[in-house]
Amino acid sequence: MDPATASRSWIAVASAEHVRRGRAEGFMQVCHGKAVPLRRIRPGDRVAYYSPTERFQGKDRLQSFTAVGIVRDGAPYPFDMGGGFVPFRRDVRWLDGRETPIQPLLDRLDFSAGVRNWGYPFRFGLFTVTDRDLGTIAAAMGVVLC
Repeated sequence: MDPATASRSWIAVASAEHVRRGRAEGFMQVCHGKAVPLRRIRPGDRVAYYSPTERFQGKDRLQSFTAVGIVRDGAPYPFDMGGGFVPFRRDVRWLDGRETPIQPLLDRLDFSAGVRNWGYPFRFGLFTVTDRDLGTIAAAMGVVLC
């Protein structure tokens, strides 16, 4: 397979309430609706959402993976949410699975095993991970990747 066209695996970051809305409506948003990060993602790429909190800007700690899906065909597109907020979205086919805490997985994930500050990459809102990591996350969530 040509590396330029091979699918990649990603972790996106958003509050659980935002992820649940995206799952219900079949889309994803990242980095407060910015288009540029979404342009790095291609159709067929796999994405897992990590939710540090239940609510946007909440103080509650959830620290769980809350969704896994496969990016659908099409480019990022603007969506008018009213009030002057027009974030960019990508369509995703979300797979059935249960929300799963990250803590039990930290020693098994390539990006966090043996890393003291495992939360650092999450600050970017979107980052690539190994296919192995995405598979480990999906399995823990009870998701069958297809």
